[in-house]
Amino acid sequence: MANMHKHRQRVVRGIPDDEVDAFDAAARAVDSDRSAVTRALWAWYSGQPDAGLPKRPEPVDQGAPSAD
Repeated sequence: MANMHKHRQRVVRGIPDDEVDAFDAAARAVDSDRSAVTRALWAWYSGQPDAGLPKRPEPVDQGAPSAD
């Protein structure tokens, strides 16, 4: 069918938009995307063989003065 995805869609509800935006930005910062990071976390959490935590970007220092 023309409108069928290769994989079934999984939905996670109740995540605030600001957290989704931050997650997407963090994934992009390590040249990844939401799906790849989520799959890696699920594999690691469920104890799949050879699964590891996905690469995580360096934390942003919230207390540092801005460059402006």
